[in-house]
Amino acid sequence: MARRIAAGIGLAEFPFETAAGFWRWIDLCEAGGVDSFWQTDRLISRAPILESLSTLAAVAGRTRRMKLGVNVLSLALRDPVPVAKQCASIDVLSEGRLLPGFGIGSPLGPEWTALGIDTKTRGARTDEALAALRLLWTGAPVDFAGKHVRLAGAQILPRPVQAELPMWIGGSSPGAIRRTARFGTGWQAGAETPEQAGAAIAAIRAALAEAGRTIEEDHYGAGIPFRFGKADDPVLAPAYAAYRTRTGRDPAGYFAIGDAADILARIAAYVGAGVSKFILRPVASGEAEMLAQTRRLIEAVLPALPTSAPPLPSPA
Repeated sequence: MARRIAAGIGLAEFPFETAAGFWRWIDLCEAGGVDSFWQTDRLISRAPILESLSTLAAVAGRTRRMKLGVNVLSLALRDPVPVAKQCASIDVLSEGRLLPGFGIGSPLGPEWTALGIDTKTRGARTDEALAALRLLWTGAPVDFAGKHVRLAGAQILPRPVQAELPMWIGGSSPGAIRRTARFGTGWQAGAETPEQAGAAIAAIRAALAEAGRTIEEDHYGAGIPFRFGKADDPVLAPAYAAYRTRTGRDPAGYFAIGDAADILARIAAYVGAGVSKFILRPVASGEAEMLAQTRRLIEAVLPALPTSAPPLPSPA
């Protein structure tokens, strides 16, 4: 069966001078056929970044069509009961448009030191929280006895509108591969190049076969920073530097910079690697640039995006 290709838009730092500017941007995305809106998760930062779940709740009330996602929520930093309640409430009020994504969070993030959480516990905390979320979303009382998560008769209602609330998992480490095979209904690449994303998808599919589970073939995603412009545009320098610090790699293999053909070519490389869902993040300085970059994406890239791709080959 062919894979369905779809492109959403992502927001990390908040570049708008006013809330009105943000809503103009959201209205542009909603009217322009953007598939989904994704807010990057960051609790503590020197740059202005919106809180992810409250932002999705607000955008849910402003829109009627776009799906709503987090790219990706760091579960190890949070109590799973409020997260389960917030996600269920957003799904109910958006009439089933929530696409939550979860991960362990970068060890370089400032949250661990600020909150006094040992980064070595990220994986175990996340696994327990994912298991608890799945139980809490059934609407039944939950007893859970883990090392980091303990619940006694915890219950949340109303339960999500979606019979099985999606659970997209981020990361490409061996732990993230196992986590996706165990819990995921989808996978979201982070800073992976097309080649790295393809290797992760192959590993996930092999792990799924061993676990006796499946993920729909078009539920593998990637986030790509894009900019209509030149590779040496000054606005790109901080983004390049952050990427090098995070990955140690050349950003030229990851960022989609140039004209519509260049951006479509980078997307095509990911499609060829097995990715079907995209979060395209504008690299822009200020409100006017965000609107201009997004408008060009809507006018020049989205109409040329293929709607489908061949199915993935069978796992080896």
